[in-house]
Amino acid sequence: MLTVADVLKDDLLHGVEVVTGEKLATKKKIQWISVIELPVENFVRKNEVVLTTAIGCEQDPHLFTQFVEDVIESEAAALMVALGRFIFDIPREAIELAEKNHFILMIVPWEVRFANIVEMVMKELNITANKEREKSEKIQQDLLNLILMERDLEDLLAYIEEQIYAKIYLTDRFGNLMESDQYARDFEQQWKQLVLEGVLPTKHITPANQDPFMQKFDLIHYEKRDILQVPVLQISGEAQGYLFVFIPEHIKAPSFLTHNRTHILEHAATTIALWLSRKNAIEETKLRLRSDFVEELAKGGFQTYEQAQSRASLLQYQLNLAYVCIVGLPENLKSLYEKREQTIDSFERWRKSMLYYMEEEMLYAAQSLGRKIMLTRDEEMITLYLEIQHQTEHEYATDFLDIIDRRLNNLLPDVYISWGIGKRKERFEDFQESYRQAKFALQIGRVKDKHHHRTWFEQTRVDRVLLQLTKNVEMREIIMDTIEPLVQYDEERQMDLIGTFVAFNQYRGNVSQTARSLNLHRQSLLYRLRKIESLTNLSLNDPDHLFLLDLSIKTWRVGGVFHGELKD
Repeated sequence: MLTVADVLKDDLLHGVEVVTGEKLATKKKIQWISVIELPVENFVRKNEVVLTTAIGCEQDPHLFTQFVEDVIESEAAALMVALGRFIFDIPREAIELAEKNHFILMIVPWEVRFANIVEMVMKELNITANKEREKSEKIQQDLLNLILMERDLEDLLAYIEEQIYAKIYLTDRFGNLMESDQYARDFEQQWKQLVLEGVLPTKHITPANQDPFMQKFDLIHYEKRDILQVPVLQISGEAQGYLFVFIPEHIKAPSFLTHNRTHILEHAATTIALWLSRKNAIEETKLRLRSDFVEELAKGGFQTYEQAQSRASLLQYQLNLAYVCIVGLPENLKSLYEKREQTIDSFERWRKSMLYYMEEEMLYAAQSLGRKIMLTRDEEMITLYLEIQHQTEHEYATDFLDIIDRRLNNLLPDVYISWGIGKRKERFEDFQESYRQAKFALQIGRVKDKHHHRTWFEQTRVDRVLLQLTKNVEMREIIMDTIEPLVQYDEERQMDLIGTFVAFNQYRGNVSQTARSLNLHRQSLLYRLRKIESLTNLSLNDPDHLFLLDLSIKTWRVGGVFHGELKD
């Protein structure tokens, strides 16, 4: 870095008088130099040394002071004024202005040619630039060597941190920490919270510095800290991840972002892109193979145990253990997204990020219980096989799901997930059967409760009996003859007679309790009940009629899920 003090050491400037800001000379860096006369406008750049003869200011000290003020506002490094032709001394108000703004103001003898000063400064700038380029090239080569040596991410980040004197973290494009197992669990949770709150990553809208070299970075202000977001780009130009640089608290971003650090971060982003390309190719292949295997296992894609076992051993899965299948489906991701204060990301990007977190929490829950897990996902539906040992599948699935719900409640407080749990696998063929049971239980649970619900296959015995009824043609005709008038009336009038009957039957015919549960006046409820009787030609006082109507509604609800509203 070339400073004002470095330039003043040259013999050419031996006769220069520093009027103000002499103590700043060792800290004020120089990046440019030019000769400027009135007006300044936008011709002066930051960290530029300005040379002037003050032409046009001979009879107007105030005009020269205004000129000095314009140069100061341009964030120039210093102002050198040649006296002896147009002005013969510096106005007192100009000196006071420079002192007040901690600005370097110098007097240059008229005999010293500006061309010589410009030549000398440019020569020094070129020398400095060459040194920085050589250092930058060495760092670039060192980073590439780390890639060729197949060093891990921790070594890459440690090397970059040594060069820029700041802590850095690598994430994917959603803000999820890469190689998160190297960080403390508390820190990882804090980071997840920043991502969920929309603090990280930020949309590329805020240039961190007016320098064109630095406008590709984004600056995030968080709790009195400046965080620099550096995109790690794909070939398409879109970010595949981010480097987050935590600038030390005592340094402001513009001071931290020197050209040297900027070049280092650019090289770092390029190197990390290479590292990610190699890692992603390996991980995506591994995850796809594992996910495809679990999906085939669930859907009966293997003919024999030996065929499945040969694939499982390559993927480090153990099929000889006892497993139970669990299927989960988040119900309200869309509404949660719409409630967010910051909606910078598209819903699809946010949804993928949330599903990633859910899968991660499932893996963590299994790990904390010391159990094996096999997992796959189809859109939003997550299918997993959880190892169980001495406990029943009911007890063990409860422990597992309790951990997930507790942790997700901290990350996504209002998320609703429906769960279906199958029975324990006893034989190889039970992998498919347990999946079928879990999916059936999930669908039945969603019919009965639209919100957070866990349904075990063992709890669906009544529903399975009802489902068998729908397969009988005569039973289906009876059910539809009974229920169809109510369905049509509800569709036309939006009165929910079916829900009214369900509540009435639940409270064993108690009109007062039913009215309170539905927030209806007693007379309104009685009108609905009479309407049900008139439409169905059934009496709600007749136990047999009540049984038929209750059976028809329950069968219609269950059968509608699996048989398209019971219609062929």
